[in-house]
Amino acid sequence: MLGRTKKRPTEELVPLHLMVHPAHVAAITEYAEQLEQSESVPWREVAGRRGSVPASVLRGARGKAALTQTRLSELSGIPQRHLSEMERGKRPIGRETARKLAAALELDYRLLL
Repeated sequence: MLGRTKKRPTEELVPLHLMVHPAHVAAITEYAEQLEQSESVPWREVAGRRGSVPASVLRGARGKAALTQTRLSELSGIPQRHLSEMERGKRPIGRETARKLAAALELDYRLLL
């Protein structure tokens, strides 16, 4: 396992190719330029740029688990429209809801709070 070091894991640059919607090109280019100038960016800061942090964590965890909102709704017992609102940051994720979602997504519920 790698220990914490001040050096980057690799000194070489790796090519990265993205397919994005034309409307997002300017924002992604600006973000990439900012990354070149900084050493690291905390994940909570990046997640917060897209809305609330819990919403980003929920959206990411659902994507990682390859679940649709409908399937996550079936597994957790939470209505699909509520999941949609949570992922958009329009509905808060309470402790009990976080526990249900965490059980369905197999992660720690505190990440969703």
